[in-house]
Amino acid sequence: MAMSAVTSATHPFGSLLSAMVTPMTRDGAVDLEATARLARHLVDAGHDGLVVNGTTGEAPTTHAPEKAEIVRVVVEAVGDRAVVVAGAGSNDTAHAVRMAEQAAEAGAHGLLVVTPYYSRPAPDGIVAHVHAVAAATDLPIMLYDVPGRAGVRLTAATIDALAAHDRVVAMKDATGDVVAAAESVVRTGLAWYSGDDGLALAFLAHGAVGLVGVATQAAPEGFARLFAAWRDGDAATALDVYRSLLPVVTALNGAGFQAAAAKAALVELGVLGSSAMRLPLVPFTDDEVAGVRAALAAAGLLGVVPGAERV
Repeated sequence: MAMSAVTSATHPFGSLLSAMVTPMTRDGAVDLEATARLARHLVDAGHDGLVVNGTTGEAPTTHAPEKAEIVRVVVEAVGDRAVVVAGAGSNDTAHAVRMAEQAAEAGAHGLLVVTPYYSRPAPDGIVAHVHAVAAATDLPIMLYDVPGRAGVRLTAATIDALAAHDRVVAMKDATGDVVAAAESVVRTGLAWYSGDDGLALAFLAHGAVGLVGVATQAAPEGFARLFAAWRDGDAATALDVYRSLLPVVTALNGAGFQAAAAKAALVELGVLGSSAMRLPLVPFTDDEVAGVRAALAAAGLLGVVPGAERV
C-alpha cells in the first residue's frame, strides 16, 4: 500500500497521531464498528496516523484475535489516508514477536515497540528484544521510551545501538526530556515523536516531527491547526492554539488515567456511545466526568462534534 501521501523519510509515520482508545460495548466486548468510526473521525479531522493496541488502547487486557481485528478494521476504515501503527509491546519477547507477526498479517503499516516493562532488562537485553521483534516482519518500527510505565529509561548508548537497525526509524518519547531528545535527533537521525500532549510544541521546537497523543482524539481539529501553523512557520499561532488546548490536555493527562479520561471525553463529545473498560481499569466517576466536561467546555469543544448517542 502506497503511503507517500502522509509519510516521508523525515516523517515516516506522519505527524499527528493518536494513541487510540479501544471502544467497548457496555458488556466489555470490543466494539469494532465504533473503532472504525473513531478511526475515520480522527483522520477526517486531520490525523495522518493512528496507533492502535497501545496503553491507551487497553492492550494489556485485549487478546490476540481482538488485537488483529482492531488492526484490520482500522486499516480498512482509513485506507491509505493514514499510517496505522500497531503496538507490539510486551515484557515477554516471544509474545511481542507474535504480536508483531499478527499485526503485519492484519495489515499494519508499522509497529510501536515499548521498552520491556516490569522486568527492567539490561541495555543488551533491550537491544536483543527489539532486534527479535524487528526480525519478525518487514515493518518499520517506532520505539517507545516511557520510563514511568516501563520502569527503565533508554540510555543514549542503547538508543544509538537501536538506531543502527535499518527498520528502527522513529522514537515516541515520553521521558519529558526535550534536551536529550534534541541531542538524540542530531546524533541518530531518528524521527522523533513527542509522547506527551503537553510537551508537543516544546518537542517540535527541539527537532521532533510529530506527536502520538491522547488529548488529540478529543481535540483533533485543534491539534491539526497547531501542526499546520508550525509547518507554516507561524510559531505565534501555534502557541495560541496550544494554549487554547491546555484545559483538555490537562484534564485527559493530569491524573494519569489517560484511557479512562479519553473515553469519558469522547462520550461527552458524542463520538463514542460507551465509556466501558476492562478491569483493572474502570470508567471515570460522575465527578471525574464533570471535570472532563468542564475542560472540554473551557477549550470550546462541547457542541462541536456530532456523533453517536450515548448508551
